[in-house]
Amino acid sequence: MLRLLISLAFLLAFTASVQAQVFRCIDAENNTVFSDSPCGEDAEAIQLRDNYIGGRFNQNLPAPKAAEPEPQEKAKNTSDNESKAATCRFINSTDLRRHLIREQVVEGMTREHVRRAFGNPPETYGGPQEVWIYQTRYYGALYELTYVYFKDGCVERVEYRKP
Repeated sequence: MLRLLISLAFLLAFTASVQAQVFRCIDAENNTVFSDSPCGEDAEAIQLRDNYIGGRFNQNLPAPKAAEPEPQEKAKNTSDNESKAATCRFINSTDLRRHLIREQVVEGMTREHVRRAFGNPPETYGGPQEVWIYQTRYYGALYELTYVYFKDGCVERVEYRKP
């Protein structure tokens, strides 16, 4: 019994110290060969990342870029608005699809996302802050007003009000 425990402990210690490693070599015919042991004098060790199943969808996304300083004068043309829409908060495709199917608008969406969720706005107001107002009607009666506030082409907040 003692021998079994000692051999088991030795086996566990040995397997813990062994790491899977991959080597890349070029063979005599100029082909790249991958191996789990050094395959020649020019063997190059390659580190592989573990790719576990599970976790969150957005954990492998690149780091967000630093915001550029805004120019003093803002141009009021569509190309400028389109470039600002690219700076909206990232919403992963699964969450965005779920919001659009449920006809929900959340902070960080672009104008196009709002149009896809709610349709074209019946009322819009420019001014210092752009606001789109949507009406919800049940059996012909006005039930709720939805105010969508934009800042730099992105949804800043959404308010639901009773008329």
